[in-house]
Amino acid sequence: MYFRLSVKSIITRLLTILSVSALFGFLIGQTLLVLCISTLVILCWHYHHLFKLIKWLWRSKSLSPPQSEGIWGKIYDGLYRQIRQHRHKQKQLNERIRKFRDGAEALPDAALVLSDELTILWGNKKAQRILGIRWPSDVGQRIDNLIRFPEFSKYLELGNFEQPCHIISPINSELQLELRLMAYGSDQVLFLARDVSKIKRLEEMRRDFVANVSHELKTPLTVVRGYVEMILTTEHALEPHWQKAFSTIETQVSRMDRLVEQLLVLSRVENHADEENKQLVDMPKLIKTLVDDATWLNQDKQHKITADLSEDLWIEGIDTELKSACVNLISNAIAYTPAHGSVHILWQRSGNKAKFSVKDNGPGIRPEHVNRITERFFRVDKSRSRDTGGSGLGLSIVKHVLHHHNAELAIESQWGEGSEFIIYFEVLDKS
Repeated sequence: MYFRLSVKSIITRLLTILSVSALFGFLIGQTLLVLCISTLVILCWHYHHLFKLIKWLWRSKSLSPPQSEGIWGKIYDGLYRQIRQHRHKQKQLNERIRKFRDGAEALPDAALVLSDELTILWGNKKAQRILGIRWPSDVGQRIDNLIRFPEFSKYLELGNFEQPCHIISPINSELQLELRLMAYGSDQVLFLARDVSKIKRLEEMRRDFVANVSHELKTPLTVVRGYVEMILTTEHALEPHWQKAFSTIETQVSRMDRLVEQLLVLSRVENHADEENKQLVDMPKLIKTLVDDATWLNQDKQHKITADLSEDLWIEGIDTELKSACVNLISNAIAYTPAHGSVHILWQRSGNKAKFSVKDNGPGIRPEHVNRITERFFRVDKSRSRDTGGSGLGLSIVKHVLHHHNAELAIESQWGEGSEFIIYFEVLDKS
């Protein structure tokens, strides 16, 4: 219930008390004395309740305020109402905090709440199990004082948190962790650490399986292809229908051999991310060699192949991988562009990047397929891929090569008008 106290009511009540006291004093002939006594009683009454209020606020453990009538009763009731409201809000806040903590504890990841200065404010139990960070004993510590890895320190120094950071667990060398940082509220940072050991092991098993199977297939395919070619080159050794059958076998074995070769290349690229193998690469010379080879091999379709190369633009990378990426883009353009079409190859500076592009006037790519064409074994048109010998691995190889070189792939394509595949590399000028 709302209570309103006005100056008018206070003055009215005070005048009433003093008037009654003055009248009583006048009747007994002691007007001034009675007024003084009345004033003293009023003052003592207020001081009495004031002391009770102070005692209750500072000494009493009771939640209920003292009982009284009149204006002090209203004050006590108002204070009690405020306490109840505060306790209700505090209960709601505690419930929200409990739900947040329950949710954070239910996460499969280790979670830490950091300040904008990267000091620890809160952490769940999973953070203790995989990172060794204890809450609340580690509150106030900087995260890089507890996770001491050079790659993590560099990750924090760069300040680019779009990609995760991978480290070994500080308390368990068998655990591989994926770390992510993201903004949390206006002045806090959410730190998540996920155990990706099983995913890494499965990925390694898959790569080893592909590499081993590819190696095992390589030898028998080479033997079969050799015998088939030997039979086909023997004059009058086979009747026409057998000659056709062996020609078909030779075509399919060659296609299978190309697929195995690309699987081996993909396996090497996936496992070959060693920065120590990088060196200065003469890209203009490398691309010119690939263009000359493509022109010499392009006798049937008679494409118009042109090149615009900047001679002084070099980059740092792995020569074999860069060659594999470029040859895949050029081969795709030649394979999927109709006869007498045009293929233009560009190697130029673009701002602070080096730009390699292969542009053709082929059939192009539908918009819904553009985001998927770098997936392994994905082919836009399976029947057309069989005709051209495509395996669906070329652009997957390109994607892994670019990942090793911190490069970006851009695809511009209009259905029915052609495509342009662009790679942006970090620039390293020839000195």
